[in-house]
Amino acid sequence: MADSILVDTAERLFGAIITPQVLAAAEHGDFPQAAWDALAEAGLHLGLLPESAGGFGVAPDEALAILRIAGRHALPLPLAETMLAGWLLSSAGLPVPDGPLTIAPGTGLVLSRDGAKWHIAGTARGIAWGRDAAALVVLADVEGCSHVALLSGGYTIEERLNIAREPRNTLVIDAVPDAVAPSPHSALDLRAAGAATRALMIAGSLERITAMTTQYALDRSQFGRPIGRFQAVQHSVATLASQTAAALAAAGIAAESILPTLRLPAIAAAKARGAEAAGIGAALAHQIHGAIGFTYEHTLHFHTKRLHAWRDEYGGEAEWNAYLGRHLAAAGADALWPTLTAI
Repeated sequence: MADSILVDTAERLFGAIITPQVLAAAEHGDFPQAAWDALAEAGLHLGLLPESAGGFGVAPDEALAILRIAGRHALPLPLAETMLAGWLLSSAGLPVPDGPLTIAPGTGLVLSRDGAKWHIAGTARGIAWGRDAAALVVLADVEGCSHVALLSGGYTIEERLNIAREPRNTLVIDAVPDAVAPSPHSALDLRAAGAATRALMIAGSLERITAMTTQYALDRSQFGRPIGRFQAVQHSVATLASQTAAALAAAGIAAESILPTLRLPAIAAAKARGAEAAGIGAALAHQIHGAIGFTYEHTLHFHTKRLHAWRDEYGGEAEWNAYLGRHLAAAGADALWPTLTAI
């Protein structure tokens, strides 16, 4: 993924607005509104929208590369969810509202229609930044057809957090949606698109902890010399760097596999490999940092906690490897190599 104006803008902006103090405050429940306002002013959350809907009209992989930068800075904002919500709404021909948005699959929800009147009810769990979003976008089936519903209210919120202390709320919904329209996307499409965003964010986070860990190995001395000169530490740093390189390659595949057409096998491979790298990379970074890396005052934990959270969100490596296995088995033995190279 080559750098672009959008990526350069995101790097400068996130580097300026996301500080350890902002991250710590977010962990204690403070939504970083000033950071969101700066992001929105730059229009970074509109990257996946076509120009007709207020977007930049850039290539999808270029827009999605912003999420790698978000991961690099442990961005405590629903950027990925807002981008996916806008993608769902615009692809269904619905207007995209202002403000941070979040998404929910139809699992646990029932969208029904009585004449011209729509209604949605049920419980949605694990909704990212549900408490802070200006609106919720739901993808649900109605008589076997996917529909997108936009809700700006009509639900109660139960506080829940992931391991990184980011909001993953439970929403109890009983509402008349603001708008409903048929969608070209299925629940599996949405899960795969979410998995692609997490693959990108994982790659960015691994980039940051690799840089942090390499510098620490050069700065920290033991027995009269930098620990980075010890062979065992060099081996661990090299392994961390190789896992990061693999995650970055996977992220590139994920970014190229959402639009114009979702390529589910490619996204499955990308998320599975990125998730594997997240677990290995977080462990190595803490091992090399030693005790200081486990202190709250050190910033390493802001990244490694997110790696563990993002590893599982929208499916971990077990789920997506199983999907790939089924995909390859369905292709048959004679088509194994062409199917693998098509991924």
